[in-house]
Parts: sequence; structure tokens; C-alpha cells
Amino acid sequence: MSVADQPCYTLINVPMDAEPLSEMQLRQELEKGDAKSKIEALKKTIQMILNGEKMPSLLMTIIRFVMPMQDHTIKKLLLIFWEVVPKYTADGKLLQELILVCDAYRKDLQHPNEFIRGSTLRFLCKLKEPELVEPLMPAIRQCLEHRHSYVRRNAVLAIYTIYRNFDFLIQDAPELIANFLDGEQDMSCKRNAFMMLIHADQERALNYLSSCIDQVTSFGDILQLVIVELIYKVCHANPSERARFIRCIYNLLNSSSPAVRYEAAGTLVTLSNAPTAIKAAATCYIELIVKESDNNVKLIVLDRLIALKEVPVHEKVLQELVMDILRVLSAPDLEVRKKTLALALDLVTSRSIEEMVLVLKKEVVNTNNVEHEDTGKYRQLLVRTLHQCSVKFPNVATTIVPVLMEFLGDQNELAAADVLVFVREAVQRFEQLRVLIISKMLEVFPTIKSMKIHRAAMWILGEYCTSVEDIQLVMTLIRQSLGDIPIVDDEIKKAAGDIKDDEMQAGGAVQRLVTADGTYATQSAFSTTTPTKKEERPSLRQYLLDGEFFMGAALATTLTKLALRYINLIEDTKKQNAFVAESMLIMATIIHLGKSGLPTKPLTDDDLDRIAVCLRVLAEKTDLMHEIFNTDCRGSLSLMLAAKIDEEKAQQEAAQKKVVRVQADDPINFSQLFNRSDLGQGENLFELTLSQALGMSSKKESDPMGASKLNKVTQLTGFSDPVYAEAYVNVNQYDIVLDVLIVNQTSDTLQNLTLELATLGDLKLVEKPQPLTMAPHDFCNIKANVKVASTENGIIFGNIVYDVSGAASDRNCVVLNDIHIDIMDYIVPGDCTDTEFRQMWAEFEWENKVAVNTNILDLYQFLEHVMGTTNMKCLTPEKAISGNCGFMAANLYARSIFGEDVLANLSIEKPAHLGKDAPVQGHIRIRAKSQGMALSMGDKINLSQKKSGKN
Repeated sequence: MSVADQPCYTLINVPMDAEPLSEMQLRQELEKGDAKSKIEALKKTIQMILNGEKMPSLLMTIIRFVMPMQDHTIKKLLLIFWEVVPKYTADGKLLQELILVCDAYRKDLQHPNEFIRGSTLRFLCKLKEPELVEPLMPAIRQCLEHRHSYVRRNAVLAIYTIYRNFDFLIQDAPELIANFLDGEQDMSCKRNAFMMLIHADQERALNYLSSCIDQVTSFGDILQLVIVELIYKVCHANPSERARFIRCIYNLLNSSSPAVRYEAAGTLVTLSNAPTAIKAAATCYIELIVKESDNNVKLIVLDRLIALKEVPVHEKVLQELVMDILRVLSAPDLEVRKKTLALALDLVTSRSIEEMVLVLKKEVVNTNNVEHEDTGKYRQLLVRTLHQCSVKFPNVATTIVPVLMEFLGDQNELAAADVLVFVREAVQRFEQLRVLIISKMLEVFPTIKSMKIHRAAMWILGEYCTSVEDIQLVMTLIRQSLGDIPIVDDEIKKAAGDIKDDEMQAGGAVQRLVTADGTYATQSAFSTTTPTKKEERPSLRQYLLDGEFFMGAALATTLTKLALRYINLIEDTKKQNAFVAESMLIMATIIHLGKSGLPTKPLTDDDLDRIAVCLRVLAEKTDLMHEIFNTDCRGSLSLMLAAKIDEEKAQQEAAQKKVVRVQADDPINFSQLFNRSDLGQGENLFELTLSQALGMSSKKESDPMGASKLNKVTQLTGFSDPVYAEAYVNVNQYDIVLDVLIVNQTSDTLQNLTLELATLGDLKLVEKPQPLTMAPHDFCNIKANVKVASTENGIIFGNIVYDVSGAASDRNCVVLNDIHIDIMDYIVPGDCTDTEFRQMWAEFEWENKVAVNTNILDLYQFLEHVMGTTNMKCLTPEKAISGNCGFMAANLYARSIFGEDVLANLSIEKPAHLGKDAPVQGHIRIRAKSQGMALSMGDKINLSQKKSGKN
């Protein structure tokens, strides 16, 4: 139908700035030039033929003047030339000159140089003309007996290809190769011969394997891989053969090649569900992960382990291997460690939890000695895993808590925050641990370095210290952390105490310095000593002097709770009044400090109001306030934790619902009553992986009429244009394949018809489509590959240019419509914690603010609409956005397949004064690391709003 249908195996890049030579110039170079000139001329000829030029007159020139040469480069180029050159006349007959070529290659097949023989045999695999191959068959057979393995293995491949395409030329090929295999010693030759028998005569391949099944472990890895493939195919087609070959697969699990072990483990799992088989395969996978240095290999094999865990029958077997799986934590890569911890947490049982906790505790201790960029994140992972372990198995919490509490003084604030979340949950849920947690908290409180951690730790101490001794210890700690009070008077005294009378008279300790321009400058000792004094201040005082008065408000709340509880515990009025007075003095001194002007930032009105309320509560000491401070606060925490547990349970139930169980009315399979074809275990694994690699759908078509595919067809030209074109856009991860249908709507032959494409955005055209010649009213398909590098909206545009046969006019051009690549093909919903969201929100520099302009009347409905059109997941809990108050704020998150994060904050309202029919108002703020991502996501939301507005 067109040039595009011709078989081609070789792709050669043509430089865009290369000057095309005329046919006459090329002939002169090929006839009279030296070897170097002939090489260049031959390269130019090949490039021009690939671009659609015929050049029939050069055929005899090359046969006469180039083929007799013995130069290896020329011989290699000639193989490419004979592959791409047109071999038929206009009426479909084979060119007579090719008989001469055939004779030349017969001589090359008998050449003493093994490279020339081997490369000629490789070339013959690409020939599609039986007339050319037939005279060469005796020479090809002789090459099977050549002394060099390179020739023999290529001879096997040539025989296999010829037998597959033209079996009448060598009908005894399976027998010939089977005899060759029996006497062959070289592994690469045996591998090629065995592979041919698998596809050409499987029975012979099985007989050979049966004869040497005990020696398989001594074979080379390339042959072992083919044996694994054969065993899988045979057992998949005929399950009764499993018993015959399963021992061989077991033996290959101990192969020296990692690739063979990986394939053997995967095959073993598909062939047998026996616990011993699953355990052997899983052990093999774990060994591969531990020993392989490549992180990509580790991740791939880990995914296979995770896939094994998804099968309920296999999960019980893997639970016994939890400790082996934890050996993978020795890998330095954070992603590997993350997946390993998640897998181990899913598999851990009450029998193995104690051992697992010991390993994790050891890893936690090790992170203190290793300084690496990911050490802090790994420590966070370990803390979270230990947290989940204690929630899942409360009996181990006693051993976990002391280790984790040490992290409160950690430099990494995120790890310390995770520990605090765990401690807060543990102290609320496990009453038996409260004494241990409080004593440990009092011990590590002075070592805490972060203000946020200090504040939260103080809240826990204020909430859960119930004994008189603990309350007094907390008060002592607070006084130590504040220093002498009143703070303002103490600071003023210290500032005044630094300046002695004799220093004032002498002008201080003055040092003469020389500046850059040569003049003298003076520096007083006061300015140099101030920083050291600042560092010596107690921690809480330092926070307050830095203007962090939220800490003061939290301290006031803690003191109020402790004082109210102390009053109930102690009957002595004198002691009661003393404790309350001390608490009120601390609060008053914080207010005094905030108003004094000494801190870097003044006391805010909110913090002032909070401290004043606490002072009033302590002054009045009513029962209502006592209940609010000492009962209701804890009640709100327990409600939050209960909601969190309910959410986790719902997620677990949703995951369990995916498990397919045997239904009561399912038919019972009796192997004796089934055909062989019915016994196969579903889809062929090799075909499945191949289809996935090619981007073909491995699932059953849920859309038999192909309606969803029709939605992806873009019309590129009008129906009245001389050339009609439309494209089907298929997005396959990092590639976009354009399948363009081109129809010649004229009665003329169109020559050199070229589809010229260009891209806008982060897209790259892989190769330029080849020119075509189209008959009148003919049609053809052209495929173009586009690589995608990042997530942003891209545009593909271009035109079709062609010549009309017999016309003297200039080239004709049809401009194509633009193809817009949808960003949503690369966006998948993601999940992250609230802390991680806030951290990313602070770090990402590109923000796009989109005003809400829609006719949707319901706030929740609008949120669902945004989530549906952007593939983003709502991180705000369901309970937080439920109800109807006329306002909604929600955080959304998604990731691209390129690892880019995109965040969104939805702030919408429905003003009550505008009535029920008023649309949703507000705005959406989008943040991303790259400008393209933020803008593209904003455009997507804007477009989807307009669509909903039309509805």
C-alpha cells in the first residue's frame, strides 16, 4: 500500500544540515574514489534511500566497484545497503542484478574470516525474499560446523529465521538443530539452538531438557534463562508436566546468576502454591535484594515480594520471613527502606513483634552514629513504624517508649514531632504506661532543643501529671527553664551588671580594627559579649525574648491545669495559695515582659487574652473552669484519636474487601474432566509483561465498542482538504504515541508526502516520520513517538507537505490542527501527612491563585468536582468538612508519574445573604515546585469550571 509497509530493521539518524549529493556525484565517488571516499558515498546513498529516493542506476555501480572490496567497514555498510535497497521492479518482479549479490554473499559465507561469515549470517536473518536465500542454504548448513562459536551461533539464528519464514527451504531444520545441540559445547550456541527448538519443535526441546535435567545447574546463565522460559510455557499450557520440571526450577534458585534466580523464583510462584515453594521463592527474592547493589533492582524485587503478600494464602508463609525481610534495611536508599518497613509492618505477628522491635531499636541507635542526607528522614520512618507497632501490639509499647523518648532532644524537629505524636497517643490510650511516660518526659525535658517540641511536651505534662510530686517537679522544671523572675527586672539587672564603673570611664574594652578602605574602626567589648550571654539564657526565657509568646500562652494553660489539680490534691490552704501565687506570678511576668519592649517581637493580643483568662481562672477557681481545663481538654483529644482509629479501620476494611473469596455457587474443577487448554493458570506471564512493555492494555476491554478510544481521536484536517488526517493519541507513561491516519482524497498520486511535526512544552519528537507515496484515494497509518520529560501542558502542531505526480507547481501544504496533551494523564492521587503538606507548602515557590467561577451550588459537590477533574486527593478528614456552615477549607494533594508534587488549598464559601441559588464563591491556591506544573493545573481547573458553568 505504501513505503511505510516495507520491513525495516535498521534506524539511521540523518543529520539535518547534511547536503544531499546528486546521483552523478555519488556514482563518480563510488567508481573512482579511494576506500575512504567510497565509505562516505555509500553512507550518503543509504541515507538518501532511507529518505525515499530510489536511485536504481547506482545498483550496478555498487555491485561492480564496491562489492569486490575486502574492507570490513565497506562490507558492513553493504549489509545495511542490501537491507534497505528496493529489490523489486515496478511490476513486482525481483531485480535481476540481485543474482550477482547472492553469489557474492555465498562467497562471504565461505570466507576464512569468522567476522565476515557471522555478520553475513546476521544479515540473512533480515532477508524476506526466498529466491535470494535458496541458493545460500548449503553454505548456511556448512557454517554450523565452523570452528568459531560466533559463526555457529549466528548460523543457528539464520536457520531459525529462514525456517520460521520459509519452512519449505529447510524442512529438516528442527532435526538438524537437535543433532547440533547434542554435540555443541559453547553456551551461546546451545542457547540459540535451544531457543529455536522451543519455538519450532517444543517436543524435541523437552526431550533434550529431560536428558540433561541434572546438569542444568552447570549450564551458563543465558541457557538457564531460556530453560526457565520453556518450563514456564510447558507447565502453563499443560499443568500435568509440573511434577516433571518443578525440581529443576528449585535447583535454578541456587544459580550463580541473579537474573536466573529472579526468573526462577517468579516462575516457581506461578507454577506452585505450596508453602515450601512460596518460602523458597521469597527467600530467593530477599537474598537478591540484600546482595544486589543497584537500587532499581532492589525496588523491582521488593515489588514482587509485595505482590506475593497480596495473595492471602502466601501471606502466612511470608509472615515467617519478617526478620529476613528486615535485613534489607542495610540498604542506604530511603525508598527501599520505606517499602521494606511498610511490608514488614503488614506481615508482623504477635510471635515476631518482639524481635522486630529489637531490630528497629538497633536501627534507631545506629542512626545517631551515621551522618547522611537521608538520616533524618530514615529516623522519622523508624519512629512511625515503632509507633504503628505499639498501636497494633500494645504489649510492646513498654519497650518502645523509653527508646523513642530519647528522640525528643533530637536536632531533627520532624523526628521529634513524630515521637511526640506517638507519646501523646500512648499516654492517652495506655493508662498503665502513664507513670513511665511522665517520668521519662520529666527526665528528657531539659534536653529538648525545639520550641514546638517544648510546647507540646509541656501540654502533655500539664495534662497527665496527677500526683503532687510530679506537679511539683514540673513547676521546678518550668522555674529552671525561665530563670529568675520577674524576667524584666532580671534582664535589666544583667544588662546593667555587665557595665562596670571603671569600664564606663575607660570607654569599655576597645579594640582598634582596620576597615577595607584603610580607616580605623572601634569595637566595644559589650557587642562581642552579648551573644555569649544570649546563649546562656534558659530555654523558655530565650523563646519569650525571641518574641514567641504563643509559648507563654501554652505555659499559662499548663500552669492553670497544674494549679487547679494541685488544689484538689492538697488540703493545706497555705500550700494551695503558694502554688497558685507562684503560677500567677509567672503569668504576670510574661505579660510584663511582652509589654516591656525587651523581646524582639511584642506580645500579641491573642496571647495576652489567653494568659489573662488563665489568671482570672486561678483567681476565681470555679468548678466549671476546673471541669473545662482538666476534663474537657482530654475529652477532645480522645475524640480526635477515636476518629483517627475509625479512619484506619475503614481503610483496612476497604483493603480487605478487594480480596476475592470463593463463592458458594462457584463450579468445582475436576482435573480429570477438563481439557488441557482449560487447565492453564490464566494469562501467560511472558505475553502479559510484553504487552505491558508495549503499552498495550493487559486488562479485559471494559469498553467493547471502543468509545473511550474514539474520545482520544483528534481531527487534524477538514473533510474538504485534499489530504484528510486524524490522530489517535495514546499516552503510555513517559511516551506519547500518535497513530495518524492519512487519506488521499484526490485522484492524483501524491509523492514525498511528509508528516512534519513540532512540539511546544517539555515534549520531544523521537524520530521524523518517513516520506510516503500515496496512490489516488489511498490511505495509510503513520506512527510518531513523542517523549515527555515533565508534567505540563504540551502542544503538538505541524503540517502535511506533498508533491502531486506530474504537476510542475511548488510543494503543497496542509496545516494541521493543534493536538493538546492533557496533563491529567500524568497525575495520580497522592497521600502525605499534615506536617509534610505544610513543609512542602512552605518550600514550593510557584503559586497559582485561581478564582472560583462556577454555577455549582453546593460546597461539597464543588470539592468533589475539583477532585474528579484534577485527580487530586483530599487530605482534610471527612469529619472536618462535613456539616453545612456556608464555608469550607480543604487541602488537596497529588503526584505526577515523574515524582513532582502538586498541592492545592480550597477556600470556598456560600454567603447566606445571597440566597440558596447563589453559586459557590472563593479561590483555589495551587503550589508546585515548577512553574509549568502550577500553571497547567490552574488552567485545568479553569477549563473544568467553564465546562460546569455551561451545564
